[in-house]
Amino acid sequence: MSLYEPLQRAETTRDTPPPPPPRLDFYMPAMPPLGLIHALERRWWAYRRRRQFRRRFLPLLAYDDHILEDMGHRRDDILWASRLPLEVDALAALEECRSRSASPKPIDACR
Repeated sequence: MSLYEPLQRAETTRDTPPPPPPRLDFYMPAMPPLGLIHALERRWWAYRRRRQFRRRFLPLLAYDDHILEDMGHRRDDILWASRLPLEVDALAALEECRSRSASPKPIDACR
């Protein structure tokens, strides 16, 4: 191990959900259903995405409101996104909320 090698493996994350499985004309007898595999992949992606949100944004709540404003966030929006159901992508919802608040016509409610 040299000083130039990273100590941890680089974390690769996809920002898009997994694509639906292709329609096959022929299934092998021992092949699991592709819909089940896709559902499991989608659940795993949503779980990782929610953990990513919690790892990135929930520690920001320890900062002052002025520091959060300098970063481009609002405490209310982060709390709102943390209370979203698990089926909703909190990172995408927070990004949409930030893009709406940056528009010329400000929208106060992201709820």
